Amino acid sequence: MTATATDQHQWIVAGLAFRNPVVLAAGTAGFGKEVDEVLDLSAIGAIATKAVSVAPRHGAPPLRVSEFAGGMINAIGLANPGLDAVRADYLPWLHHAHPNTRVIVNVVGNSVEDFETVVGGLDDMPGVDAFELNVSCPNVKAGGLEFGADPVALAALVRAARARTARPLFVKLSPSLGAGVVDAARVSMEHGATGLTLVNTMPGLVIDAARRKPKIGFGTGGVSGPALLPMGLLATWRVRQVLPGVPIIGLGGISTGNDAAQYLLAGASLVGVGTAALRDPRAPERIARELAAWADRQGVRDLRSIIGTLEWPS
Repeated sequence: MTATATDQHQWIVAGLAFRNPVVLAAGTAGFGKEVDEVLDLSAIGAIATKAVSVAPRHGAPPLRVSEFAGGMINAIGLANPGLDAVRADYLPWLHHAHPNTRVIVNVVGNSVEDFETVVGGLDDMPGVDAFELNVSCPNVKAGGLEFGADPVALAALVRAARARTARPLFVKLSPSLGAGVVDAARVSMEHGATGLTLVNTMPGLVIDAARRKPKIGFGTGGVSGPALLPMGLLATWRVRQVLPGVPIIGLGGISTGNDAAQYLLAGASLVGVGTAALRDPRAPERIARELAAWADRQGVRDLRSIIGTLEWPS
Protein backbone atom coordinates (compact mmCIF):
# COMPACT_ATOMS: atom_id res chain seq x y z
CA MET A 1 0.00 0.00 0.00
CA THR A 2 1.27 3.47 -0.77
CA ALA A 3 2.49 5.78 1.95
CA THR A 4 -0.51 8.07 1.62
CA ALA A 5 -2.87 5.15 2.15
CA THR A 6 -1.29 3.97 5.40
CA ASP A 7 0.24 7.06 6.96
CA GLN A 8 -1.02 7.16 10.55
CA HIS A 9 -1.48 10.91 10.23
CA GLN A 10 -3.55 10.59 7.07
CA TRP A 11 -6.13 7.86 7.80
CA ILE A 12 -8.26 9.88 10.19
CA VAL A 13 -11.68 8.69 11.32
CA ALA A 14 -13.78 10.27 14.08
CA GLY A 15 -10.85 12.52 14.93
CA LEU A 16 -8.50 9.58 15.48
CA ALA A 17 -5.46 8.73 13.35
CA PHE A 18 -5.12 5.06 12.38
CA ARG A 19 -2.20 3.19 10.81
CA ASN A 20 -4.58 1.65 8.28
CA PRO A 21 -8.32 0.94 8.06
CA VAL A 22 -8.25 -2.64 9.42
CA VAL A 23 -9.87 -3.12 12.84
CA LEU A 24 -9.84 -6.35 14.83
CA ALA A 25 -13.53 -6.79 15.64
CA ALA A 26 -14.88 -7.15 19.18
CA GLY A 27 -14.89 -10.66 20.60
CA THR A 28 -12.24 -12.06 18.29
CA ALA A 29 -9.10 -11.36 20.32
CA GLY A 30 -10.20 -10.74 23.89
CA PHE A 31 -8.26 -7.74 25.13
CA GLY A 32 -5.21 -8.38 22.97
CA LYS A 33 -3.23 -10.57 25.35
CA GLU A 34 -4.90 -13.71 24.02
CA VAL A 35 -3.34 -13.23 20.56
CA ASP A 36 -0.25 -11.27 21.48
CA GLU A 37 2.18 -14.00 20.45
CA VAL A 38 0.62 -14.62 17.03
CA LEU A 39 -0.76 -11.26 15.88
CA ASP A 40 1.24 -8.09 15.38
CA LEU A 41 -1.16 -5.40 16.58
CA SER A 42 1.14 -2.75 15.09
CA ALA A 43 0.19 -4.05 11.63
CA ILE A 44 -3.49 -3.13 11.95
CA GLY A 45 -5.44 0.04 12.59
CA ALA A 46 -7.14 -0.80 15.89
CA ILE A 47 -8.51 -3.46 18.20
CA ALA A 48 -12.07 -3.49 19.46
CA THR A 49 -12.03 -5.25 22.81
CA LYS A 50 -14.18 -8.08 24.05
CA ALA A 51 -17.50 -6.83 25.39
CA VAL A 52 -17.38 -5.24 28.84
CA SER A 53 -20.35 -5.39 31.21
CA VAL A 54 -20.75 -4.01 34.74
CA ALA A 55 -20.50 -7.40 36.44
CA PRO A 56 -18.59 -10.47 35.22
CA ARG A 57 -20.55 -12.69 32.84
CA HIS A 58 -19.97 -16.42 32.61
CA GLY A 59 -21.64 -16.65 29.23
CA ALA A 60 -23.67 -19.30 27.43
CA PRO A 61 -23.37 -23.06 27.95
CA PRO A 62 -21.15 -25.10 25.63
CA LEU A 63 -20.96 -25.80 22.76
CA ARG A 64 -20.58 -22.06 22.07
CA VAL A 65 -19.29 -22.06 18.50
CA SER A 66 -20.00 -24.21 15.45
CA GLU A 67 -18.97 -23.80 11.83
CA PHE A 68 -21.22 -24.44 8.85
CA ALA A 69 -20.78 -24.09 5.09
CA GLY A 70 -21.48 -20.35 5.06
CA GLY A 71 -19.49 -19.37 8.11
CA MET A 72 -20.01 -19.72 11.84
CA ILE A 73 -22.76 -19.59 14.43
CA ASN A 74 -21.95 -18.66 18.02
CA ALA A 75 -23.55 -17.95 21.34
CA ILE A 76 -20.78 -16.82 23.65
CA GLY A 77 -23.23 -15.05 25.93
CA LEU A 78 -21.00 -11.96 26.13
CA ALA A 79 -18.72 -13.68 28.64
CA ASN A 80 -16.25 -11.21 30.13
CA PRO A 81 -14.43 -10.46 33.40
CA GLY A 82 -16.50 -7.37 34.22
CA LEU A 83 -15.79 -3.67 34.59
CA ASP A 84 -13.57 -3.79 37.69
CA ALA A 85 -11.22 -6.47 36.32
CA VAL A 86 -11.03 -4.82 32.89
CA ARG A 87 -10.14 -1.53 34.54
CA ALA A 88 -7.59 -3.03 36.95
CA ASP A 89 -5.87 -5.58 34.72
CA TYR A 90 -6.86 -5.96 31.08
CA LEU A 91 -6.77 -2.40 29.74
CA PRO A 92 -3.59 -1.44 31.66
CA TRP A 93 -1.83 -4.48 30.12
CA LEU A 94 -2.98 -3.56 26.62
CA HIS A 95 -1.89 0.05 27.01
CA HIS A 96 1.51 -0.95 28.42
CA ALA A 97 2.15 -3.66 25.81
CA HIS A 98 0.83 -1.71 22.82
CA PRO A 99 0.76 2.00 23.67
CA ASN A 100 0.44 3.06 20.02
CA THR A 101 -2.46 0.75 19.17
CA ARG A 102 -5.90 2.33 18.88
CA VAL A 103 -8.31 0.74 21.35
CA ILE A 104 -12.10 0.73 20.96
CA VAL A 105 -13.88 -0.64 24.05
CA ASN A 106 -17.01 -2.64 23.26
CA VAL A 107 -19.75 -2.06 25.86
CA VAL A 108 -22.78 -4.24 26.70
CA GLY A 109 -25.57 -4.11 29.24
CA ASN A 110 -29.16 -4.96 30.07
CA SER A 111 -30.19 -1.39 30.89
CA VAL A 112 -29.27 2.15 29.98
CA GLU A 113 -27.66 2.47 33.38
CA ASP A 114 -25.36 -0.48 32.64
CA PHE A 115 -23.97 1.21 29.54
CA GLU A 116 -23.63 4.50 31.38
CA THR A 117 -21.72 2.82 34.23
CA VAL A 118 -19.23 1.02 31.98
CA VAL A 119 -18.51 4.05 29.80
CA GLY A 120 -18.15 6.31 32.83
CA GLY A 121 -16.02 3.74 34.60
CA LEU A 122 -13.48 3.47 31.78
CA ASP A 123 -13.50 6.99 30.36
CA ASP A 124 -10.40 8.10 32.26
CA MET A 125 -8.34 5.04 31.34
CA PRO A 126 -5.11 5.72 29.42
CA GLY A 127 -5.15 4.14 25.99
CA VAL A 128 -8.93 4.04 25.57
CA ASP A 129 -9.59 5.84 22.29
CA ALA A 130 -13.29 5.19 21.69
CA PHE A 131 -16.31 3.18 22.79
CA GLU A 132 -18.52 0.84 20.78
CA LEU A 133 -22.06 0.36 22.10
CA ASN A 134 -23.51 -3.08 21.39
CA VAL A 135 -27.19 -2.16 21.15
CA SER A 136 -28.19 -5.66 20.06
CA CYS A 137 -28.38 -6.43 23.78
CA PRO A 138 -31.88 -6.95 25.24
CA ASN A 139 -33.29 -4.11 27.33
CA VAL A 140 -34.40 -6.16 30.34
CA LYS A 141 -36.39 -3.26 31.79
CA ALA A 142 -38.41 -3.10 28.57
CA GLY A 143 -39.21 -6.79 28.46
CA GLY A 144 -36.20 -7.92 26.46
CA LEU A 145 -36.60 -5.85 23.28
CA GLU A 146 -33.23 -5.04 21.70
CA PHE A 147 -32.12 -1.45 22.25
CA GLY A 148 -31.40 -1.07 18.55
CA ALA A 149 -34.97 -2.02 17.65
CA ASP A 150 -36.52 0.54 20.01
CA PRO A 151 -35.92 4.16 18.91
CA VAL A 152 -36.84 5.62 22.30
CA ALA A 153 -34.57 3.25 24.25
CA LEU A 154 -31.78 3.65 21.70
CA ALA A 155 -31.91 7.44 21.96
CA ALA A 156 -31.82 7.27 25.76
CA LEU A 157 -28.88 4.85 25.73
CA VAL A 158 -26.77 6.94 23.36
CA ARG A 159 -27.55 10.15 25.26
CA ALA A 160 -26.57 8.52 28.56
CA ALA A 161 -23.30 7.21 27.18
CA ARG A 162 -22.48 10.54 25.58
CA ALA A 163 -23.03 12.29 28.91
CA ARG A 164 -20.24 10.16 30.40
CA THR A 165 -17.56 10.64 27.74
CA ALA A 166 -16.22 13.06 25.17
CA ARG A 167 -14.50 10.20 23.32
CA PRO A 168 -15.84 8.91 20.00
CA LEU A 169 -18.92 6.67 20.36
CA PHE A 170 -19.68 4.03 17.74
CA VAL A 171 -23.10 2.36 17.84
CA LYS A 172 -23.06 -1.26 16.65
CA LEU A 173 -26.28 -2.20 14.85
CA SER A 174 -27.78 -5.54 13.85
CA PRO A 175 -28.56 -6.62 10.27
CA SER A 176 -31.84 -8.05 11.59
CA LEU A 177 -33.17 -4.48 11.50
CA GLY A 178 -33.27 -4.71 7.69
CA ALA A 179 -34.10 -1.37 6.10
CA GLY A 180 -34.75 -0.12 9.63
CA VAL A 181 -31.00 0.03 10.17
CA VAL A 182 -31.11 3.46 8.52
CA ASP A 183 -33.62 4.75 11.06
CA ALA A 184 -31.59 3.31 13.94
CA ALA A 185 -28.46 4.90 12.49
CA ARG A 186 -30.18 8.27 12.24
CA VAL A 187 -31.46 8.07 15.83
CA SER A 188 -27.97 7.15 17.04
CA MET A 189 -26.35 10.11 15.30
CA GLU A 190 -29.03 12.56 16.40
CA HIS A 191 -28.50 11.67 20.05
CA GLY A 192 -24.74 11.80 20.34
CA ALA A 193 -23.05 8.99 18.43
CA THR A 194 -19.86 9.79 16.54
CA GLY A 195 -20.13 6.88 14.15
CA LEU A 196 -21.58 3.44 13.52
CA THR A 197 -20.47 -0.17 13.31
CA LEU A 198 -22.32 -2.07 10.59
CA VAL A 199 -23.10 -4.86 11.24
CA ASN A 200 -23.36 -7.18 14.23
CA THR A 201 -24.13 -10.89 13.76
CA MET A 202 -27.43 -12.09 12.32
CA PRO A 203 -29.66 -14.31 14.51
CA GLY A 204 -29.78 -17.88 13.23
CA LEU A 205 -30.11 -21.57 13.94
CA VAL A 206 -27.96 -24.50 12.80
CA ILE A 207 -29.15 -28.05 13.55
CA ASP A 208 -27.23 -31.26 14.12
CA ALA A 209 -29.57 -33.47 12.11
CA ALA A 210 -28.15 -36.73 13.50
CA ARG A 211 -28.74 -35.62 17.09
CA ARG A 212 -31.90 -33.67 16.18
CA LYS A 213 -30.68 -30.82 18.34
CA PRO A 214 -29.21 -27.36 17.76
CA LYS A 215 -25.48 -27.36 17.06
CA ILE A 216 -24.73 -24.96 19.94
CA GLY A 217 -25.69 -25.14 23.59
CA PHE A 218 -27.83 -22.02 23.70
CA GLY A 219 -29.87 -23.16 20.71
CA THR A 220 -29.90 -20.04 18.55
CA GLY A 221 -26.89 -17.85 17.98
CA GLY A 222 -25.28 -15.14 15.91
CA VAL A 223 -24.35 -15.95 12.32
CA SER A 224 -21.08 -14.51 11.05
CA GLY A 225 -18.50 -15.18 8.37
CA PRO A 226 -18.90 -15.13 4.57
CA ALA A 227 -22.70 -15.54 4.77
CA LEU A 228 -22.92 -12.13 6.44
CA LEU A 229 -20.96 -10.21 3.80
CA PRO A 230 -23.90 -9.18 1.55
CA MET A 231 -25.97 -8.02 4.53
CA GLY A 232 -23.15 -5.97 5.99
CA LEU A 233 -22.42 -4.36 2.64
CA LEU A 234 -26.08 -3.50 2.08
CA ALA A 235 -26.46 -1.94 5.52
CA THR A 236 -23.27 0.08 5.02
CA TRP A 237 -24.40 1.30 1.60
CA ARG A 238 -27.91 2.17 2.81
CA VAL A 239 -26.64 4.21 5.74
CA ARG A 240 -24.00 5.95 3.63
CA GLN A 241 -26.69 7.16 1.21
CA VAL A 242 -28.70 8.79 3.98
CA LEU A 243 -25.87 9.88 6.28
CA PRO A 244 -22.95 10.79 4.01
CA GLY A 245 -19.75 11.52 5.86
CA VAL A 246 -20.69 9.59 9.01
CA PRO A 247 -17.78 7.39 10.18
CA ILE A 248 -18.66 3.72 9.63
CA ILE A 249 -16.79 0.61 10.71
CA GLY A 250 -17.87 -1.90 8.06
CA LEU A 251 -18.07 -5.36 9.53
CA GLY A 252 -19.40 -8.75 8.50
CA GLY A 253 -17.88 -11.50 6.37
CA ILE A 254 -14.53 -9.87 5.61
CA SER A 255 -11.93 -12.54 4.97
CA THR A 256 -9.90 -11.07 2.08
CA GLY A 257 -8.55 -7.73 0.92
CA ASN A 258 -11.17 -7.73 -1.82
CA ASP A 259 -13.92 -8.02 0.82
CA ALA A 260 -12.43 -5.05 2.65
CA ALA A 261 -12.32 -3.04 -0.57
CA GLN A 262 -16.02 -3.76 -1.11
CA TYR A 263 -16.84 -2.22 2.26
CA LEU A 264 -14.83 0.90 1.48
CA LEU A 265 -16.63 1.23 -1.84
CA ALA A 266 -19.99 0.85 -0.05
CA GLY A 267 -19.07 3.70 2.30
CA ALA A 268 -17.16 2.30 5.27
CA SER A 269 -14.38 4.39 6.78
CA LEU A 270 -12.79 1.42 8.58
CA VAL A 271 -13.16 -2.33 8.05
CA GLY A 272 -13.59 -4.88 10.82
CA VAL A 273 -12.26 -8.43 10.72
CA GLY A 274 -14.14 -10.89 12.93
CA THR A 275 -14.72 -14.56 12.14
CA ALA A 276 -11.70 -14.72 9.83
CA ALA A 277 -9.53 -13.73 12.80
CA LEU A 278 -11.02 -16.52 14.91
CA ARG A 279 -10.05 -19.06 12.25
CA ASP A 280 -6.63 -17.50 11.75
CA PRO A 281 -5.37 -14.88 14.24
CA ARG A 282 -3.00 -13.55 11.56
CA ALA A 283 -5.86 -12.86 9.13
CA PRO A 284 -6.09 -9.11 9.94
CA GLU A 285 -2.43 -8.63 8.96
CA ARG A 286 -2.96 -10.62 5.76
CA ILE A 287 -6.10 -8.67 4.87
CA ALA A 288 -4.25 -5.38 5.35
CA ARG A 289 -1.56 -6.60 2.94
CA GLU A 290 -4.14 -7.84 0.44
CA LEU A 291 -5.98 -4.52 0.58
CA ALA A 292 -2.67 -2.80 -0.18
CA ALA A 293 -2.10 -5.15 -3.11
CA TRP A 294 -5.63 -4.50 -4.38
CA ALA A 295 -4.97 -0.76 -4.28
CA ASP A 296 -1.74 -1.20 -6.23
CA ARG A 297 -3.43 -3.31 -8.89
CA GLN A 298 -6.21 -0.75 -9.23
CA GLY A 299 -3.78 2.16 -9.39
CA VAL A 300 -5.28 3.66 -6.22
CA ARG A 301 -2.73 5.88 -4.51
CA ASP A 302 -4.94 6.76 -1.55
CA LEU A 303 -7.58 4.29 -0.42
CA ARG A 304 -9.59 7.09 1.17
CA SER A 305 -10.45 8.23 -2.32
CA ILE A 306 -12.62 5.17 -2.98
CA ILE A 307 -14.80 5.44 0.13
CA GLY A 308 -18.45 5.57 -0.86
CA THR A 309 -17.74 5.53 -4.60
CA LEU A 310 -19.84 2.47 -5.50
CA GLU A 311 -21.35 3.00 -8.94
CA TRP A 312 -24.99 1.97 -8.81
CA PRO A 313 -26.58 0.45 -11.95
CA SER A 314 -28.56 3.02 -13.92
